[in-house]
Amino acid sequence: MENTFYAYISRMRYINRWGLMRNSYTENIQEHSHMVAVLAHALALIGREIFGKDTDPDRCACAALFHDASEILTGDLPTPVKYYNPEIRDAYKQVEHVTCEKLLKMLPEQLRDGYRPLLFESDKEVYPYVKAADKLSAYIKCAEELKAGNREFESAERQTMEALKAMKMEELDYFIENLLPPFRLTLDELE
Repeated sequence: MENTFYAYISRMRYINRWGLMRNSYTENIQEHSHMVAVLAHALALIGREIFGKDTDPDRCACAALFHDASEILTGDLPTPVKYYNPEIRDAYKQVEHVTCEKLLKMLPEQLRDGYRPLLFESDKEVYPYVKAADKLSAYIKCAEELKAGNREFESAERQTMEALKAMKMEELDYFIENLLPPFRLTLDELE
């Protein structure tokens, strides 16, 4: 099992998200992780360049790439199930922990410490940006589904925007105000 980490990471493309919803297009965790990395980088860059914070956009992007790595082995558990009650949430957190330990053991020992903070989201300066970017990515998925005429995502879009606003993060507020509206445009409208 040692040295199979990267082969497993490449399999992220086979794990689909939004399993309980009818999707106009499927999204896998590899695509999602890429978008979360782009958004986490953007939020940290906004924090540094616009709000003068001591953030590291590159660290945030890197952490975001691995934020759902445990789902390679667990699959994507739908949010309504994952957060149904505290017992299920805590049990799932334990499953994620065990899964991340298993993934670490797939690396050569010399590389494990480098991946530990990424898999366990233990960098306190980075985690809020990854969490915000993850939620923002979910909102963008909802907006794109609605743009495609899929009303299945109406409630999820509203709930996700409420969760974004509840984060009370000035970088996120800036993104929502200034950078999010174009996601509702068609390709012709973007030009």
